[in-house]
Amino acid sequence: MKDLSFLNKPVPVPGKPARSGSEASVFKPLVAVIVLGVLVALVPFFFQLSPYVLNIFMQAVTYSIAVLGMTVVLGYTGQINLAQATFFGLGAYAVGLGTVVLGLNFWITLLLGIGVATVAGFVLGLTTLRLGGHYLAMITISFQQIFDLVLLNWASVTGGPDGISGIERPSLFGYVLSDDRAYLLLCTVVLYLAIYFVWWLPQTRTGRAMRAVRENELAAEVTGVNTLRVKVIAFTLSATLAGIGGAFFAAGFAYISPDNFNFARSIEFLTMVLLGGAQSPFGGALGTSLLILLPEWLRFLKEVYLAVYGLAVILIMVFLPTGIWGLISSRMLKYRKPVPIDVTDIPALDLEIPIADPSPILKLENVQKYFGGVKAVNGITLEVARGTVHALIGPNGSGKTTTLNVLNGIYKSTAGKIVFDGVDITEKSPHERAGLGIGRTFQNIRLFPAMSVVENVMVGAQRENNPIEAGRAALRERALSALKFVGMADKAEVIVKNLPYGHQRLVEIARALAGHPKFLLLDEPAAGLNQTEKKELGDLLKRLRGHGLTVFLIEHDIGLIEQISDTITVLNFGKKIAEGDPSYVLRHPDVIAAYLGDTSHAAA
Repeated sequence: MKDLSFLNKPVPVPGKPARSGSEASVFKPLVAVIVLGVLVALVPFFFQLSPYVLNIFMQAVTYSIAVLGMTVVLGYTGQINLAQATFFGLGAYAVGLGTVVLGLNFWITLLLGIGVATVAGFVLGLTTLRLGGHYLAMITISFQQIFDLVLLNWASVTGGPDGISGIERPSLFGYVLSDDRAYLLLCTVVLYLAIYFVWWLPQTRTGRAMRAVRENELAAEVTGVNTLRVKVIAFTLSATLAGIGGAFFAAGFAYISPDNFNFARSIEFLTMVLLGGAQSPFGGALGTSLLILLPEWLRFLKEVYLAVYGLAVILIMVFLPTGIWGLISSRMLKYRKPVPIDVTDIPALDLEIPIADPSPILKLENVQKYFGGVKAVNGITLEVARGTVHALIGPNGSGKTTTLNVLNGIYKSTAGKIVFDGVDITEKSPHERAGLGIGRTFQNIRLFPAMSVVENVMVGAQRENNPIEAGRAALRERALSALKFVGMADKAEVIVKNLPYGHQRLVEIARALAGHPKFLLLDEPAAGLNQTEKKELGDLLKRLRGHGLTVFLIEHDIGLIEQISDTITVLNFGKKIAEGDPSYVLRHPDVIAAYLGDTSHAAA
């Protein structure tokens, strides 16, 4: 059974009996959506609609397919694409040129259009997505403008401003779809298939990774997500959907020109997805339909209808930041009770890391990190023994967090060498280091706020080093086990941003543990916790010992450090000033001087 998380209903753990009544409560809205979709598709066959009205519907359907691509790249992955009309135009011109100039079959030209749009999306994404933000927006605008100029000026191929006419409709099982109603039905079926694909995508490993990138790209990378690859995949899928929409648009209207695929059209696609709701395929289709149909409904206002239309769009986007579908879905969730999870049926978390190699799991050799003239880390050399708890302490500004950021690849070291489990990782990216078995939490919690607790932890479980099966059921079971270990399994279906701070800290630890790490980096895990929560955290960290897992943490709570640490390393001004067991280090004169500023306080 597919996960219907968009309805906030958890998927049962494999092997558990289905709860009575839960399936019915989930499938009622789904069945209603399907029935409504079928009725909408059959409307032209039950009502006598004019060719003009049929053309409006055809425009809405083909545009919706392209807008679904914006749902993937913007709504799911958080990347700005202002060249969607280019990919829409590539699909359309492939069909136009293929059928009119080359005399090819529509279905062959459809595949050509999809291929050209997909390749263009892949190349543009691969070469530009490293930039992101407003730089990405500027590049996609430039790409769109170049496409506009090519269509207008390469008249010998594109027809220039006159465009291409006489594009023929496809045939299906020997029947030429010359009837507008039949062709509209075909386009609607393709749209529904695209909606289903875009709806299903977030339930996959790639879809969860996309949403993680949207919520917090740095946390996603450190958790093990190859963020560049995920963004390129999203951009490519967006271009593919636009190419499909453009191909059916060209055959539907039998004529295309550069005016159909200019920059204004890309802005229109962007407006459509934001209006309906960028994070849902239903929102994208709804926004497209409204933006196309609303001007028609307002034409009775004559000269002022465009002003009223523009004002309506502005008001909706200002007062409904999640779009119209976002408002609808939030109202639906208020009346839907999540099915409780039976914690007793969740298996215990497997944390066992066999220690066959007695050598240190981590070696830092003269590691340095300079920010201009500031020597944040100034030649640190240390070793971390396997299966131990190694603490890194020091006054504020001593270089502790910078050291952790160098360890897991957020910062590239200025000099030195880092060896993890026998592998030189000095030049490896954060997701590659995570794939080797390095987990991480942050001083300032970095979760994926709009995702559920269990989805957050499932992203952590998707790492390459995790020995569990790649299927969704195995990932969910591993995530629930990690949540049970930290005492948060009963909150699995809660949206993370609705949790209190202390619980979010536990979810972040669970996400790191779900990836079956060999080496766990904890950056001030007790920061912001009250005394009760600190005690619970201390008990949790004690339970991590004895499984072969190595913990390397930064913490200011000396009492907690003394309870759980096997070895302490002390930094001051980016240099190591002391190292050893807690009883030795915490009484070392240099350590006391670093914290108190006067060695005379040593006796006290």
